[in-house]
Amino acid sequence: MAKAKVTFSDIGLSVMVPVGTRIIEISEKVGSGIVYGCRECDCGTCIMHVKEGMENLSEPSMLEDRVLRENMAGKEFRLACQAQVLGDVTIAPV
Repeated sequence: MAKAKVTFSDIGLSVMVPVGTRIIEISEKVGSGIVYGCRECDCGTCIMHVKEGMENLSEPSMLEDRVLRENMAGKEFRLACQAQVLGDVTIAPV
């Protein structure tokens, strides 16, 4: 199984995870400061800043795009409940 490195800049920790894993699942396990409410791409509380590797995340769905726009998030932000790891990425909570 392919793996990728996810770096959580808020806690200074990098972990190797299977490709396809959602960021929120990893965040919960390592104790990152990414907070969440619904896990269903509805509330927008899990917005995260993608510092490096945006191209290594799954494409946002139309629903995620809508939630990001409603929360006035810029192009360097994604929802941790929706973004799947495809390659190395560095992120931080908002």
